[in-house]
Amino acid sequence: MSDTLFTPIAIGGLTIKNRILMPAMHMNMCRDFQVSDRLIRFYRERAEGGAGAIIVGYATVDEYSGGPGNIGCHHDDHLPGLMRLATAIKGGGARAGIQLNHAGRYNLSFYLGGRSAVAPSAVPSRLTRETPRELSVDEIAAIIGRFAEAAGRARDAGFDLVELLAGTGYLISSFLSPLTNKREDRYGGSLENRMRFGLEVVAAVKARLGGEVPVIVRVNGNDFMDGGIGRPDQQAFAAALAAAGADAVSINVGWHEAQVPQIVAKVPRGVFAYMARAIKKQVAVPVIAGHRINDPQTARHLLDEGFCDLVAVGRALIADPRFPEKAANGSEEKIVHCVACGQGCFDHIFKNKAVECLCNPRAGHEDEELEPTAEPKKVMVVGGGAAGMFAAIAAAGRGHRVTLHESGLRLGGQLRLAGRPPGRGEFLVLADDLERQLAAAGVEVRMQSAVDRRLLEQERPDVLILATGGEPVVPPIPGVDLPHVVQAWDILAGTRQAGRRVAVLGGGAVGVETALLLAEEGTLSGDELKFLLVHGAERPDELYRLATGHDREIHLIEMTGSLGANFGKTTRWGMLQDVERYGILPITGARVVAIAPAGLRFEQDGQIIELQVDTVVLAVGTRARNPLRQVAEVLGLRCLAAGDAVTPGTVFEASHQGWQAGRTIR
Repeated sequence: MSDTLFTPIAIGGLTIKNRILMPAMHMNMCRDFQVSDRLIRFYRERAEGGAGAIIVGYATVDEYSGGPGNIGCHHDDHLPGLMRLATAIKGGGARAGIQLNHAGRYNLSFYLGGRSAVAPSAVPSRLTRETPRELSVDEIAAIIGRFAEAAGRARDAGFDLVELLAGTGYLISSFLSPLTNKREDRYGGSLENRMRFGLEVVAAVKARLGGEVPVIVRVNGNDFMDGGIGRPDQQAFAAALAAAGADAVSINVGWHEAQVPQIVAKVPRGVFAYMARAIKKQVAVPVIAGHRINDPQTARHLLDEGFCDLVAVGRALIADPRFPEKAANGSEEKIVHCVACGQGCFDHIFKNKAVECLCNPRAGHEDEELEPTAEPKKVMVVGGGAAGMFAAIAAAGRGHRVTLHESGLRLGGQLRLAGRPPGRGEFLVLADDLERQLAAAGVEVRMQSAVDRRLLEQERPDVLILATGGEPVVPPIPGVDLPHVVQAWDILAGTRQAGRRVAVLGGGAVGVETALLLAEEGTLSGDELKFLLVHGAERPDELYRLATGHDREIHLIEMTGSLGANFGKTTRWGMLQDVERYGILPITGARVVAIAPAGLRFEQDGQIIELQVDTVVLAVGTRARNPLRQVAEVLGLRCLAAGDAVTPGTVFEASHQGWQAGRTIR
């Protein structure tokens, strides 16, 4: 029986070898709009990994349409770099596509020399907190022409496909939406008028390409914006685009301002594909579905059940560029799955940094090969968390003889804790993925192996990598040793339980996630809710209450003025939404002064307040745990350290530090 995922398909007159398409994602690897060697190496590896087609971008159509970190396609000076990029992708075995876009109201005046961004109407952007300038009809015509000119450059550079971004809140979709289009001319008002700009862009691009290069249009299935474009009008737009000459439509979801999570781990895999299926029923061209498709099983299901014709696999190919190859040759168990954390991709974009990856420290560093060592060393890694596993994999990849010692019963360390809160289960998948990578790399793993001076003297490794992690801080608060005081780590590990009235001390990531875990313990599961909904057992509003309501009274006490300060920007807003949604009670600007058998006392605004609780959960931070450093120095062992054993930080930092420790052993 043939594998649908690896069946060829045609877009326009172009045959693509399989159904896996890597969608355009901003890598921020360009400088002054010029394609960099780093970007070329990144995409070449994904092409060699087996993707059928790769869409790069987005690429600019004029100086107003993006920033210098974007791929430039608005000037002939950009052609040499574009040609090198297209050649690299095609040389790796994939079809090369480029996405053209104009940011519209989402561009920043910072990138425009202080000038205002442009839009159909002067409606402020919640994303940039700036108000764009309204375009004149003549300016609209000029932008349409620039889309066509950029498409011509893409063709001349050797790209096989051109994609137009007509969603996500950028210029084309802001013309479509009544929320941002207040015009009273032929580009505003009725749906037909609001579609006009996008349709004219498609027509101009098709005319310039003359049928030589197929055109994909990426549209929203739903923009998730109050007062915006819902599914029916988006479906009508997709059908009109196909009628105007689009050779395929790719279905995106949400605007950047939308309050519905779209990319984080709590979003179920493939959940938004229902929008693609609805559009597929209305068009005669291939339909591409995306968002949270990070495993072959989900991809095959969507194809086999008719949700789409191709799958857009984006961040999953950042995490594992060999995803398609492994799926094709029966090695799916070797895939490293994206955990949808956003720490190295989206969060880096907000920091104006190039994209990297928590799950794949080589992403964006493809030039840093694991070159075989000329002198294999005996390497001992202490600690089986993220830092230790990545260190062991990298060292073994270079040919060193590596033994990993873990004192506990399971590998994964704090990944096992990070994966316990609701919507964070992908971290558990990563722990299992890394465990399989250790085996594939030939690392000898010794479980329940507590390393001490005696063992170090016995083993005498050439290199010792300490990834012993951290331990939770115990604050100097009177009463902290009472029996109803527990560490958040113990709650997350499931080794301690909490009562009905709970105070979580510490409003950082661990505190917020622990509070959410305790809240969700009293709610109905997804399967239970579906059963009750399908059978009409309860009204939808009552089901919502059952999905979010619980019997616990949970207080989240934080000394500073805000919660979740150490979350990445991608994750924080959704977590804070859930704090409110689940009725967790924040107390900020508060300092706990004492814990008593029946509760605690805290100071806020100069007043001492008593709070009656059954359980006090400590989530006040982590401190490095590295008891072997001095022992190693006394024994004269060459010693490296990584992760929380050095300085407590994020999983991203642990994975990259571990990888570098293993990779750089000479």
